[in-house]
Amino acid sequence: MAASAEVATTNDPPLVDSYCALLLGDELGSGSGFVPAPQALSAESLTVLQRDLPMIDLKCLTSGEARERDVCADAMASAASEWGFFQVTSHGVRRELLEGMRREQAVLFHQPFDTKEKAGLVDGSYRWGNPTATSLRQLSWSEAFHVPLASICGEDGEHAQLSSLSLRGVMQEVADAMSRVADTVAGTLARNLGHAGSTFPAAAGCDGTTCFLRLNRYPACPFADTFGMVPHTDSDFLTIVCQDQVGGLEIMNGSHWVAVKPHPDALVVNVGDLFQAWSNNRYKSVEHKVVANSKAERFSIAYFLCPSHDSLIGTCGKPSPYRPFTFGEYRRKVQDDVRQTGKKIGLPNFLKCSTIS
Repeated sequence: MAASAEVATTNDPPLVDSYCALLLGDELGSGSGFVPAPQALSAESLTVLQRDLPMIDLKCLTSGEARERDVCADAMASAASEWGFFQVTSHGVRRELLEGMRREQAVLFHQPFDTKEKAGLVDGSYRWGNPTATSLRQLSWSEAFHVPLASICGEDGEHAQLSSLSLRGVMQEVADAMSRVADTVAGTLARNLGHAGSTFPAAAGCDGTTCFLRLNRYPACPFADTFGMVPHTDSDFLTIVCQDQVGGLEIMNGSHWVAVKPHPDALVVNVGDLFQAWSNNRYKSVEHKVVANSKAERFSIAYFLCPSHDSLIGTCGKPSPYRPFTFGEYRRKVQDDVRQTGKKIGLPNFLKCSTIS
């Protein structure tokens, strides 16, 4: 299943063309002649550490004594506060299901690029690279289908081979299973802050029609120090990720990048911007990225726990450092910032005492 890094196939998006165009732009903009691409990005990868993320066994939340459940919940809350990331086992998402999803992903992404770009799996769900990139620092060497859960069961679509019943069926099953994990984790984290966990995340406006499933592929990349996904935070409450064994995910912890070693039986969970705001900064939405691999393609599946666009992002308790805002307002501001400045600003825009104009 590994892709060649030497020759781009007609299945791959034109990432090489984008890279070369941005490299030329960087050279012209520098005013000092040729600047090798690795040098341009090396500052992003100087101090990468190898550490194990906190591991949470979810079965401890439902079995054993109350004290054991409390210890597990406290460990999860500590990881969300100190790392913003952790891994979960005993999550209930069957390995056979995830392997089936991986096979369907491979078939989907190995379709010709022209077919994927025009695909009717979900209108507008296919994306690649970064259309707003103006430098190599903003290029993501990847392609993805970002699919609203509400549309998985839809029957519209120009290209039936990309919206097959087998693909739709396994996507729905994965989404349902990851939704249960997200509800368990979000409820536990909310309860730790004094909220009635049984009503969260539904109380925050999240349900089966508002969340997303993102299928990611990171083709093998012939250029050193290239981002598979540029550094960013997630604009949601929680993200649940199943990654393959290729690796490449790195998270910011303190002042260092930390490489996340894949664990075959674990899902990765990270706190999003909305949970950081709701928790009054108790939980941390931290920057993370994917580093492209030179020899092998990488697949991952991400479930985004999102509210409806008109949902007001509340708070676990007053006073809150943030002014009231809706998810739709937050998304629009992020998109405007990326379009105008090339980068996401995010939560600082919504601080009551924000100095950002």
